[in-house]
Amino acid sequence: MACGFALNNILVTGGCGFAGPAFVRHVVREHTGVHVTVLDALTYAGNPQNIAGLPRDRVELVVGDVCDARLVRDLVAKADAVVHFAAETHNDRSIADPAPFVKTNVEGTYTLIEACRQLDVRYHHISTDEVFGDLPLDSPARFTEESPYRPSSPYSSSKAAADMLVRAWVRTYGLRATISICSNNYGPYQHVEKFIPRQITNLIDGVRPKLYGDGRHVRDWIHVEDHSSAVWQILTCGTAGETYLIGADGERDNLSVLPSCCGRLGAMGMILTGCATERVMTVAMRLTVLSCAVLGGRLPIRISRPALPIL
Repeated sequence: MACGFALNNILVTGGCGFAGPAFVRHVVREHTGVHVTVLDALTYAGNPQNIAGLPRDRVELVVGDVCDARLVRDLVAKADAVVHFAAETHNDRSIADPAPFVKTNVEGTYTLIEACRQLDVRYHHISTDEVFGDLPLDSPARFTEESPYRPSSPYSSSKAAADMLVRAWVRTYGLRATISICSNNYGPYQHVEKFIPRQITNLIDGVRPKLYGDGRHVRDWIHVEDHSSAVWQILTCGTAGETYLIGADGERDNLSVLPSCCGRLGAMGMILTGCATERVMTVAMRLTVLSCAVLGGRLPIRISRPALPIL
């Protein structure tokens, strides 16, 4: 697939969640000739306000399920490409009830790639670095496109299964598909069940911030807008059949992210008492708009496939 693949109409699933609407806003802002159809089931994690204010002649919202084969086929038939963000993504929820994760993440992916196969439509699949499992804290190793999958929860297992379906459809049927595996996103409109928004809302409500274990789990953080830019680059310039890893060399452990939340909120005019992980936070002023940009600004994007032009 040559770089510069022309797009006029794209279908974005999960476009009312977090990363999905960030991508929609990116496309509307940076690629003015592209029309976006958003397919979203508007579950607890979906909010149409996340794409509110975008021009109606550029963005259309269709409320529906990615497992609805007839609806999906009708929408895919009108698209030059599909970008599949829609997924159940919360590890704790997957442990409590894995069924929605298998249905949405596995069956939903199957429904989309079947429609794309039958109609010969370009497909891009959003995966997660959690399919690789964990590395020891003292390990110098990094995950690569060749790293074996070692998912450890129903969530990551369902995403790994979806990735395998995409790869099988590429090899068996010649599906024009790419996969991107991104590290932890942060930024505006992220659901409060995620780590950074949860810490911020706890601080606002005067609730003790919570860490898993000793808080030393390390994640590579990337701003959701940078993720969006990379996805567009892969969609238009990537090679069918390839998997691309997206990161920003922004490794931080949770224990160091939490004081950043405290400091950023304090800098925005909030009065915090005892901003330390061991103390209860009290807030004298409430924010009306939450900022998740607590990691010291955006970082350079790193896409690890040399076949892709450097951003």
